[in-house]
Amino acid sequence: MTEAPSIGALWRGWRDVLSRLGFASASLDAKLLTGHALGLSALELATRENEPADGAAAELVAKLLQRRMTGESVARIIGEREFYGLAFGLNGATLEPRPDTELLVDLALGALPAGGRLLDLGTGTGCIPIAILANQPDAHAVAVDLSGLALEAARANAERHGVAGRIEFLEGSWFEPLATSPSGRGEESMGLFDLIVSNPPYITSAVVETLAPEVKDFDPRLALDGGPDGLAPYRIIAAQAANWLKPGGWVLVEIGFDQGAAVSAVFLEAGFDDVAIHTDLNGLDRVVAAHHI
Repeated sequence: MTEAPSIGALWRGWRDVLSRLGFASASLDAKLLTGHALGLSALELATRENEPADGAAAELVAKLLQRRMTGESVARIIGEREFYGLAFGLNGATLEPRPDTELLVDLALGALPAGGRLLDLGTGTGCIPIAILANQPDAHAVAVDLSGLALEAARANAERHGVAGRIEFLEGSWFEPLATSPSGRGEESMGLFDLIVSNPPYITSAVVETLAPEVKDFDPRLALDGGPDGLAPYRIIAAQAANWLKPGGWVLVEIGFDQGAAVSAVFLEAGFDDVAIHTDLNGLDRVVAAHHI
């Protein structure tokens, strides 16, 4: 009868497998997935590594690591990803929140006045408006997404982080569902929002197929493809945002590292003022801000 491997031997064995396959984060991936399968924190994984892992546990670890070997990300396998200090649940219709987008939240918190209202277009997991509301308790938000499945994840995340009472979720394309919502723009409520934010699809259609497998094969195409030149969503936002902003309001959009000049031009041509490019911690263009006069 084969002796059960220890917990430490189990994760190290899978680390070696991933390493041979060229995974740069083999050790971290193996630890995270083993810990998730066994219900152990990082500290528990370290302090209990000499304990035996029973057959059922080893089998579950193997199933998760085999998913990783296909290119599926650790966050998708676990089902959540941390963003702005909060954990966000994922599903097949949502992108994983990424650290680059935290700059957009930082800027939004600086731009949103006390008691302000914001609109998030293409909300996905809801990570942007939820992180903002969690850090500005008097703010309110409307979040729009074309995918009903994505909105299911966003609603659950809003409940999880205690902001569900201050955010409304609408299903539809860009600004379209606002017109038929109780939060929509009537004669008495024109210019509803102080701030519009978005992390839209911005990868050019031809480039999507060249992306890493964990993005190309597992992220929703709807949330990646920005059209032939990657600028289609920005043109829609720039053309219509002023109709939904209070005078003096702002638009903040995440962009690709090489899109700063092109996206800025889109907003300038649409009549926005004080258009500025903000760079991330790596010095790359990451957010374009545009002011509604």
